[in-house]
Amino acid sequence: MWKEWNEFKSFAFKGNAFDLAVGVIVGAAFSRIVDGIVNLLIMPIIGALTGGLNFDEYFLPLSGNITATALSEAQKQGAVLAYGAFLTVVINFLLVAFVLFQLVKVSNRLKKSEPPPPPAPPSRSEELLAEIRDSLKARPAN
Repeated sequence: MWKEWNEFKSFAFKGNAFDLAVGVIVGAAFSRIVDGIVNLLIMPIIGALTGGLNFDEYFLPLSGNITATALSEAQKQGAVLAYGAFLTVVINFLLVAFVLFQLVKVSNRLKKSEPPPPPAPPSRSEELLAEIRDSLKARPAN
């Protein structure tokens, strides 16, 4: 029982699991920011360019008795295919992917511009082997 508890503590509080939890929390916050950018900034601009259209309201009725023109009302009347809302989600995904791609590019560029660390000093055995090699080279061949 104690062995499993110690293994769990080792897993949960050392590195990987904790880093993953932090990543998920930051990812959720980042997702809300991107949702805000898409829904509050980008989609209204696209709507204005397309004559005031709101993609979130685009739907296809799947049952014949739907008379509503707004998505929320249509969903109350029956089954609808909300392809406009799906389009918004796709745009959201593409924006997140593009931003992450840019972050990775910048990160890789920064890693390349850092000078490599200096080589580690040779160990004592490497120094002795180098001395032996040098002494054998200096010795005349018979």
